[in-house]
Amino acid sequence: MNLPNKLTIARVIMIPLFLICLYLNIGCGKYIAVGIFILASLTDLLDGKIARKYNLVTNFGKFMDPLADKLLVCSALIALVDLERIAAWIVIIIIAREFIISGFRLVASDNGVVIAASYWGKFKTAFQMITIIMLVLNLSVPFMNIINTVLIYISLGLTVISLIDYIAKNYKVFLEGSGK
Repeated sequence: MNLPNKLTIARVIMIPLFLICLYLNIGCGKYIAVGIFILASLTDLLDGKIARKYNLVTNFGKFMDPLADKLLVCSALIALVDLERIAAWIVIIIIAREFIISGFRLVASDNGVVIAASYWGKFKTAFQMITIIMLVLNLSVPFMNIINTVLIYISLGLTVISLIDYIAKNYKVFLEGSGK
């Protein structure tokens, strides 16, 4: 097993550790959770760069890397709904976007087409991760609620924009898959 795949597996293993620390009822639990989340997010950045740079791209990595990313972000967002730090309807939209994009990628893959991540998708992911970090920290400083609300809505907006961009650029793949 190569290094990028090990990093992907490490990210998946970090998810339950992140959640346990997030729910710990001790003062430093949220800080440990944020540290784990940041470390897991960095493995996402590193595994792809290493795989491409050293030609270590594998079918396992192609499958597990995006799955690990979705598991990390969705687990965090669902836990934050439970902790009442983000509205469920916002998380539903974010997760629905991930299902739609995964469906598009599946259809494209069946047609022998690889759809790369777009600028909007990368920007969306970065904002979602920043938002999650801020919501986990749940800082009690002036204006933090306003800052967190702004981050949430920017993340939501980028989620919708990236979905529209993705569909606009790739709708032909779906039409070709349906025989039209």
